[in-house]
Amino acid sequence: MTRFSFAQVDVFTEVALKGNPLAVVHGADALDDAQMQVFARWTNLSETTFLLQPSDPLADYRVRIFTPGGELPFAGHPTLGSCHAWLEAGGVPKTPGAVVQQCGVGRVDIRLDGERAAFAAPPLRKEPVAEAELSLVLAALGLPREQVLQAQWLDNGPRWLGLLLDRAATVLALEPDHAALKGLAKVGVIGPHEEVAPCRFEVRGFAATIGIPEDPVTGSLNASLAQWLIGAGLAPAQYVAAQGTRLGRAGRVHIAQVDGRVWVGGHSVSCIRGELAL
Repeated sequence: MTRFSFAQVDVFTEVALKGNPLAVVHGADALDDAQMQVFARWTNLSETTFLLQPSDPLADYRVRIFTPGGELPFAGHPTLGSCHAWLEAGGVPKTPGAVVQQCGVGRVDIRLDGERAAFAAPPLRKEPVAEAELSLVLAALGLPREQVLQAQWLDNGPRWLGLLLDRAATVLALEPDHAALKGLAKVGVIGPHEEVAPCRFEVRGFAATIGIPEDPVTGSLNASLAQWLIGAGLAPAQYVAAQGTRLGRAGRVHIAQVDGRVWVGGHSVSCIRGELAL
């Protein structure tokens, strides 16, 4: 039996238990794929990460990201949560104020701004959505076609069907048929709040295809939505999105486009620190 340092981090929140939890296993080089997957299934969190020595000389650490159903090449809240746990455990970046993460999509840049970190969104691939595909998803969401302003396939590692809805209230009112969505797609919905609201958009992420009916706060989804909407002139270059409201969370995702790159930021809070025996 081998023992590993372990942390559970709440991401995209300054208040513990209001964001998206992440399990982080430090120094996990001795674990094989099967052990990582079994532990990720056991935690039953949307993601569990394993910190490893980097093979890329420019990276500060390497991370592998597992859902209960399989491995992801990249995900947003595991990126920020893993960075937080690595720094808190004494990690020192090669460049002050910046961290370079190695993962399945290659290197991901992370910038540090006080207590908040932000990752540079990986390159986005977009595809149009066939009307037949869209109709099936809208039926599973119970959503009339006229409330959907735009639809786009979005892929920055995870692949999402992105839907821009008419307003935040429509997003919050959705009651999806998760069993139906499981055979269709991961779906991310976003809708604007009134101009006076503290958050510009409301976001929800439905990922029944990987065993997660609704994810509390989703960095990769927010990254791809921001790249899509800012690029199309449908969102400002800087905004804050709320996610997790229907789950009793208060996730806050800070978006900023700087010199053509979209940065996705948020706070992280460590809730559990201990030792894992495997």
